[in-house]
Amino acid sequence: MTTTRGIGLQLGAKGHRIGTLVTSPAVGAEARLAELGIELPPVPPPVANFVRWRRVDNTLYISGHGPIHPDGSRDRGKVGTDLTVEEAKASARLTGLNLLATTRAALGSLDRVKQIVKVLGMVNSGPGFDRQPEVIDGFSDLMVEVFGDAGRHARSAVGLAELPFGIPVEIEMIVEVEDTAPE
Repeated sequence: MTTTRGIGLQLGAKGHRIGTLVTSPAVGAEARLAELGIELPPVPPPVANFVRWRRVDNTLYISGHGPIHPDGSRDRGKVGTDLTVEEAKASARLTGLNLLATTRAALGSLDRVKQIVKVLGMVNSGPGFDRQPEVIDGFSDLMVEVFGDAGRHARSAVGLAELPFGIPVEIEMIVEVEDTAPE
């Protein structure tokens, strides 16, 4: 029997959130988006000389995305100076929605995602700001909401002095893809 996992949250030592795996009847990522009431934005076009994604065998490499709203506007600002951690987490979540839109465009359906393998999250950080992992959790939490355990990934979260167009976060990801489309 196929199962999917949902995530419940509980507090661990020092008040940090930890996940609790919940097993339920199979629900694909597309159905899960509908359950969550999430509509993906249009895929933003590349802003320079690159492609949004490249597939090699069963691996999908997705170029860095930023927090672009459906109307084409971008979140901007340096985290710790112009933006709070919560505002930056919201930007990371929006970036995740853009990455999901590109993934769907590349594969035809998010149900073809076997797992999120690796993520690089870059945070436009003000002087002394050191909470980059917390910011990128806005993205990571979304992946677990949509894919369950398959959304958990290896990750780097780094602070940079600047990002293109002054955006607060940029995220790229690597996805393992099912061999064939689901039936």
